[in-house]
Amino acid sequence: MVRLVSISLPIALLAGTSSVFGWSSIPSSFVSRSAINSRTTLSMALDYNDPVVAEEYANVQPLSYDEVEEELMMSGVRGSPDMNEMDLKLMLVELRLMMSGRMPGKGKKEEEKKPASYSSKFEEALWEKPKFKELYNDLKAKGDHNSQNVAAEYLNNPEVAKTRYGKEYKRLLANIEAALNAKKEVTSAIITFKGFPANMGEAGCKMTLEAIGEIVEFDCQENEDFPVLEGKVTFGDIESAKKAIEQYHGMNMGMGDSLEILSVD
Repeated sequence: MVRLVSISLPIALLAGTSSVFGWSSIPSSFVSRSAINSRTTLSMALDYNDPVVAEEYANVQPLSYDEVEEELMMSGVRGSPDMNEMDLKLMLVELRLMMSGRMPGKGKKEEEKKPASYSSKFEEALWEKPKFKELYNDLKAKGDHNSQNVAAEYLNNPEVAKTRYGKEYKRLLANIEAALNAKKEVTSAIITFKGFPANMGEAGCKMTLEAIGEIVEFDCQENEDFPVLEGKVTFGDIESAKKAIEQYHGMNMGMGDSLEILSVD
């Protein structure tokens, strides 16, 4: 059963967020103290792939249960007795966004462009792991916000997420792992790579990949944070791209993380 998070917010707070929801504006100074005690139930669906929402969610994650509850209470917001820590954190994320006027609008978004670099493992998985994106979008379509956030936290902090949600969300975590490990269908001759040791140099890296098949274009540079090479290669045919992925993706190059060879659509 999917449990939606229902947030009880004071009328005074809702008045202060009129620009977000298109309601008529009421200056907060005009709201009486008795109005603050009146409550309304507001259920919202946040897109945790939105950078603004993701940033605030990351800010809330380190807080303890007591800290979250205290901040909510300071704003006159209370959760129901059956809410767990995750529920309260979701509530606080929405509250902070509303109070700061940063609640994302519901208008049609412009087509997203793949970022030059990723701000988190979660964002990278949405772009580079089609099966994970499919799983995450399915959770979003069902309105399962709790599972969405468990998925995001698992990507960014897997060990912490296992400790917190390993029992209640055991099946979801298993599905996430399966989605992350699913092989992406190779549909072009273009691949990206990351993880060859920097001491190979550009020439050595190109020579290694040329042994697989003809290279039409080759771009390579050293990663800014780690002594590894990354770049993009266009082979002369799709079969060479497939062979490169099969031969090198996941290989331990002795640099910590495994070598990543990914197909580019």
